[in-house]
Parts: sequence; C-alpha cells; structure tokens
Amino acid sequence: MQGTAIVTDRVHIDAVDDPEITAQVEALLSRRTRDIRLVGRINTLFRERVWSQTAKTIRAWMIWVAFLDVLTLALYMLLLPRPVALSMLLPGAIIPPVVIAVVLIWRKPRAPWLQGATLIAGMFLILLSVALVGATAGGEFYERHLNIMLFVTITATIIFSIPLAWTVTISALALGLYLAFQLQNPELAIGSAVAATLFFASGVFATVAARRTMTILAQKTFLLELRDRHRVAELAAANDQLKLLARTDPLTGLANRRWMTETLDQLWSGRKKIRGGAAMLMCDIDEFKMLNDRLGHGEGDRCLVKVAGIIQANVRYDRDHVARYGGEEFLVLLPGVSEQEAVAAAERIRESVEAAALPNPASRVSPHVTMSIGVAVQSPAEVDASPEQLQRQADAALYLAKQAGRNRVLLHKLESSAGKNGRWAN
Repeated sequence: MQGTAIVTDRVHIDAVDDPEITAQVEALLSRRTRDIRLVGRINTLFRERVWSQTAKTIRAWMIWVAFLDVLTLALYMLLLPRPVALSMLLPGAIIPPVVIAVVLIWRKPRAPWLQGATLIAGMFLILLSVALVGATAGGEFYERHLNIMLFVTITATIIFSIPLAWTVTISALALGLYLAFQLQNPELAIGSAVAATLFFASGVFATVAARRTMTILAQKTFLLELRDRHRVAELAAANDQLKLLARTDPLTGLANRRWMTETLDQLWSGRKKIRGGAAMLMCDIDEFKMLNDRLGHGEGDRCLVKVAGIIQANVRYDRDHVARYGGEEFLVLLPGVSEQEAVAAAERIRESVEAAALPNPASRVSPHVTMSIGVAVQSPAEVDASPEQLQRQADAALYLAKQAGRNRVLLHKLESSAGKNGRWAN
C-alpha cells in the first residue's frame, strides 16, 4: 500500500505539470459545485487518490458484517428454538465466504470493472443472505430482516466512496430484493408491499443523493488540491528563477560576484569543505576599454561572452567554479590542485583566449584580445588562510602581470628572503 501511495503521488506531481490537466481543473472549478463532473484522466487520478482509503473502508465494513453475522447466528442458536435457528444457519453462512472474496479482491488495485463487479455481486449476496435468514425463519423475523437488509444498504451507501453508478446499482438491487420478498410475505398484501417499498425507496435514494453530494465535494477538494499544487509549483519555479537570476550574470551566463562570494563562504565555512587546498585565478581582459572605445560596446559584449565560454571550456565542469567578477574580470576557483596544475590551467585559458583571435585593434599588446591572469594557491597545510586573503594574492599577482606587459600568467609566491610579492609563471 505504501508503494501504491508513492506511485500515486508521483502521478499527481506529473499531473501538476500537465497544461491540459491544469486547464481542465480550472474549467471544472469555474462551474457550480453541483455541476462538477470528473471524466477522463482527471477521474482516473481522483480514483487513484481515494482508492487506498476506499479499499480500507470496504474491507473493514465487510469484516464487521461477517463478524456480526457469525455472532448473530451464534446467539440465535442459543436463544431461539433449535428448528428456527437451524433454518437460519444455511442462508446466514453465505456471508463469510463472500466477505473473504471481496476482501481479497480489494487488497490491491485491480481493474475497475473487476472491483466494481466483485463489490456489487458481494453486496447482492450479503443482502440476499440477510433477507433469506428472515424469510426461512418466518414470523416476526421476516419483516425484521428485510428492514435490516435496507439498513445494511444505507450504511454501505453512506460509507463507501465509490462511483455513483455502483452505488445506484447496489441500492436498486436492495430495493428489488425488498419488493420481491415482501410480495412473497404471506402476512402482507400486495398493495402494502408496494407502498412499503416506495416508502423505503425514498429514504434509500435520499441517501444516494447525499452520497453523490459527498462525492462531488470530495472531487472539488481534489481539484482544489491539484490547483494549489500547480500554483505552489509555479511559485517555486519562479522563486528558483529569481534565485538563479540573482546569482547569474545576465550577459555571459556565468555566476556573478554574489554567487561566487556565497560559494567561497560555504567552502571555507566547512559546509562543503574543500580538501587538498585550492587555487584562485583572477583573469582580466587586456586593454578592454580600448576595445569598447574603438569597436563599440556591442562588440565588447560579444567579446565578454566568447571569453566566458573559453574560460568555462578550460576548467573542470564538475569541480571548478567560474564567475564574472567585474566588468572584464573573471574569477576562477580550482579546488584540490597544486601550483603546477593551477598555473597550467591558467596558461591554458590565456593561450585559448589568444588563439581565438578576437579583434582588439586598439590594444597596445596585440591586435587580438589577450588576457592577463594572477594565480594564488592555498596549500592543504594553510588551513588558516581565508578566501579573501587568497583573492588578494591573486589580485596582487594580476596587478604585477599587468605591470610586466600583460598577456601573461603570474603565480603569487611569498619569498621572505627577497621580500618579493610574486614570480613569473611563463
């Protein structure tokens, strides 16, 4: 049963994303409550939604009917004259095997036609058994058991959340049995039998009408649930989109400075602790202002997009982090790399940018776009170093690379004996 519930929930989740289902739900909810009719896939979804509870109710009701039948027959054997009690025993014995069959069929979902036919046939045999017990005993038991039969019908009608056609069929069979047995009642005239049947028919069909109203209200609740799930899903998707927009650079599609700052905080705070040290690359497009001034901002934007793609293509997709950190600056975080690996990655990026031959005719470095990169590496032993310190070191290395002529990679390296801030990597 738990597995069935999980599958049903998945189906409902899929239905939330189905535009056709969503449109049908809105159309149904726009009607008056009494005019709601579930058909097609929505009706199937509703039946799947209520099946488990309905099946439990039917099984429990059947078991109690069988228990009361056996208990009543036992009391009759003790309290009534033996011939009368024995006459009741055979028709009363119909109920337990019928109940067992219905319970077995309703233990797990099966074809609706099979479960419907089983339930209707089972109810008919149970009602017939109750009527036969009274008819074979005769006397006061005749009328009493026919009334009990109708009471059983009414309780089943109220309790069973089943399709209306099944409910009407069971009620019609009960009234048919009542009329047939009353017509055979030697103590009742035909007119009285018909009048009694019509009297009870009004009560039975009033119960059916109440059951129909309960079903429609349950269906409306289900439709409201589907609509609410759809709206919640839409809201969640909108929130996710807003979060993505808030953390994404709209031009390049890379992460923006805010996202990178949050990522660095998470990595260094221990929630996603990096192991084996990390390297930071501060990448800057050389003479980018001159490119904008000469070729225009549209060409500058195209350059930024292409450079962003080049950087992304030269890092590890599943481990490294790339962000547009400023106008023409990009920050790259490489977890778990050595100095040699970090420098090699930076050099790969620089060479790829240069090889792309993007035009920058006003540049004093090259007629094509070039890039300077500052590299800072935190070894596994440097546990106290913060991301801000690593970033300052990468910035310092980038500044020296710019001063030294641009289009190069510089590794930041503290040299206590020489008092220098860095050394060349190329």
